[in-house]
Order: sequence, then structure tokens, then C-alpha cells
Amino acid sequence: MAIFVGIFLILPGLTGIHSISTVSYVTVEKGGSISIPCFYESKYTDNEKYLCKGCKWKICSYEVKTNQYNSTKYLISDDQNQGVVTWTINDLTEEDTDCYWCVMEINHRPDNGKCFNVRVTGKGDATLYVDSQKVTGFIGDQITIDCHYRGSKQIKWCRTGVKGPTSCIKDSGKIDETMVTIMRNTPGVITVTMSELRERSSGWYWCTDEDLQMPVHVTIKERPTTTTIATTTTTRTRQSMTISSTSKPVNHTYVSQEPTTEQTGTHSSSNHLLSFIIPLCLLLLIVTVAVLTWFMLKRRKSPATAEDEQTVTYSTVTHVRKNTAQQINTEDEADVMYSTVFCIAQQNTHQVEDKDENVTYSTVVRH
Repeated sequence: MAIFVGIFLILPGLTGIHSISTVSYVTVEKGGSISIPCFYESKYTDNEKYLCKGCKWKICSYEVKTNQYNSTKYLISDDQNQGVVTWTINDLTEEDTDCYWCVMEINHRPDNGKCFNVRVTGKGDATLYVDSQKVTGFIGDQITIDCHYRGSKQIKWCRTGVKGPTSCIKDSGKIDETMVTIMRNTPGVITVTMSELRERSSGWYWCTDEDLQMPVHVTIKERPTTTTIATTTTTRTRQSMTISSTSKPVNHTYVSQEPTTEQTGTHSSSNHLLSFIIPLCLLLLIVTVAVLTWFMLKRRKSPATAEDEQTVTYSTVTHVRKNTAQQINTEDEADVMYSTVFCIAQQNTHQVEDKDENVTYSTVVRH
């Protein structure tokens, strides 16, 4: 009976161990960052996950959790479709050298976790590392990853999953129908070439020497369509004009037909200039017509010119009869008439007809 009870208590622990998988040991330089994938079975898809720091499970400290905000130090990404949660630790220092737990939170039961170790080294002292933990390729093409290592152990290239490394290549072979070739031309470096890429080639891989691992995430996607743009070059000579076209491939998904910034500015300036000139010409035309009309009306209503002015003559005639003495001494008894004539040019304020005659005003005084 005791044996059955012991087996019953041990089985849950063994099941938990195989339901979570991650790296065992990684090295990273001081000041760098490291991303660690942690795979879990579908039964933990909706569970909260957290990262706990400390080699002792009971006293480890929470660092980041899926239902909390990320910090600048710790980032968490949970891909529930692929069943993998990724922990990223930034700005590593010597104090970050420790054990970490990838934990699945379980309600009303003990949580389930898997431990991995991180060792932070000085510059250039990392035992196993890659130039970048993220690599992108296109379907049908190939990608290359350089794994740098120290020591004499043989490095392998493996694909990982919830059950740990599923396939590993030492020299050449295929992993999930993706061709893998490993070259060791440079001491301390292996060059991994993955060819015949397809969408399902995407996922987590790592370089490993059995004790250490360095994870690398590979993303394979469709290559963007290539559009050919015809560029026309015009050459003018004295005798003729030759137009030649050259086709230049440009890697763009689409070609924009919108004008360039320089063309847009030139067209805009021309439009503004036309919109200013046309109203100005209309305004000048209106002003000219108005001035001419006003001048003609004023001329018709203006006072008569100097030629139309009337000449008015005022005449004062005084008739004086001589006395007796004067009559005796004078042979002619005729009367003497004195006349004073004043000519005054008078301007008429109204228009004078051509047939008007000069008017003479005369005053005659008889004595």
C-alpha cells in the first residue's frame, strides 16, 4: 500500500517535469541581454506564467508575470498558439548571475516550474554566443548563423520544443525537411546554413555543446513582390533627340504614383501664381473701364469752353445839351453824345448753343 502511495505522489512531479522545457545553462557578456524560451503543454495555455529568481524554489523572488506590465529590465512574451513563453533580461550585470525558474501558476495546487542558469561574464569571455538571437529569412532562400564557442567540445545545431531538442545536426542533414549544413572553417566558430526554407522552418533553435545552449529564433516568411519601374532618360543633341528607357528592378511591394515633393512644390507655386495674376488682371480691367466711363460723363456735363463764352457789352450813353454860349460859338448845333462802352466777358454755367449772338446792353441818358 505504501508503495502505491509513493508512486501516486511521484507521478505528478514527473508529469510536471516533462510538460515544461527550457535551456539548462547560458552565458552572456556583461551589459548585454538574453532571451530564453520556455515551452509548455497546451493544458497551461490559459495559466499565468512568471519568472522567479533564486536557486531555491521556496524562496525565489518574483521578477515578472504575464498579467503584469513589462519593465525595462524584464520583458515577457507569451505565444499561446505555439505554446512558448519568452523571458528577456536586459542590461545584465554580475548580480544577474543566478538560477531562474520558468513557472506555470496553478490554482489550488502547487505551481509547476523548470529551472535554468544564467552566468554573466566579462567582455569577450562568454563561452557560447551568437551575433544575434533573431534571424529572418524568406521561403525558398537560405540563412546563415555563426555560433562562437570556447573549448574543444563539438557544437551541434538543434531544434527545440516542449519535449526538449527534437532534432540535432553535427555536420549536415535535414531538420523538418529543412536542409542544414555546418562548416568549421574558422577556429572557435561554426557556420550553420539553413536552406530550402519554408514557413514551418520558423521556430526556436539553439547551438549547444551539451552543457551550454544559446537560443536563436528563426522567422521565415514570404518574400515581398518585386515591381519593375521604367526609368526614362532623355538625351538632347543638336541634330536629334534620342529617348532611351532602362528598366531598373526595385524591391517594393507597390509603386506609389504620387508626385515627388519637389514636383508637388513646383505645381503648388504655379497654381498660387496663376490664382493671383488672374484676379489682378480682372481688377485692372474693371478699374480702366470705370475711369473711362467717369471721364466721358464728366466731359458731357462740364461747363462750356472759352469759345462758347458770351461777350456782353455794357454801354452808357450820356446826351448833354450845350448851353446858349456854347451854341453861339459852335457852328454846328448838333447835339454831342458821350458814350462809354464796357466789354465784360461773362462765362455761362450752362451749355450755349452755337446760334446765340452777342448781346449789347446800352443806357442812354439825355440832358
